[in-house]
Amino acid sequence: MSFIGKEIGDFKVQSFINGEFKEVVKADVLGKWSVFFFYPADFTFVCPTELEDLADKYEEFKKIGCEIYSVSCDSHFVHKAWHDASKTIREIKYPMLADPTGALARDFDVMTESTGMAERGSFIVNTEGRIVAYEVIAGNVGRNADELFRRVQASQFVAEHGDEVCPARWKPGDKTLKPSLDLVGLL
Repeated sequence: MSFIGKEIGDFKVQSFINGEFKEVVKADVLGKWSVFFFYPADFTFVCPTELEDLADKYEEFKKIGCEIYSVSCDSHFVHKAWHDASKTIREIKYPMLADPTGALARDFDVMTESTGMAERGSFIVNTEGRIVAYEVIAGNVGRNADELFRRVQASQFVAEHGDEVCPARWKPGDKTLKPSLDLVGLL
């Protein structure tokens, strides 16, 4: 089943951001582009490398009007403890959402019931709260913030220029394609 076009469900969670606990709800997401970046757990091995990669690119995401929400099934208290214990995690400026009940992970269908943890899922959500791109991969393989950033840019471009499509490796300023009636069957 595809999640493309699925509207994210209502939610209310606690987050840890800039040394504080803050409630985040669906209304906070609407009106801007967002990335929901699910990872298995705090205090693990691959996760901090991914979160650091996103932290390094966070200002670029913000410049294109996209908020990052990292999400694990840990509590906001665990997020704070990890932040306090790890020099790497201390650099994170984006909200770290707490999903201890797994409600968000279930809504995005990345919950692994047997472990109580989320799979590695990256979801690009448009201004209307609908998923426009996503990937879910095995827990032992880290993701790349540069590619995720490129996909957000391409998704934004296509949303603004509905008659054009972005080929592989497209970046802003690159040539796009305009499907013709002859090519529609090839897309």
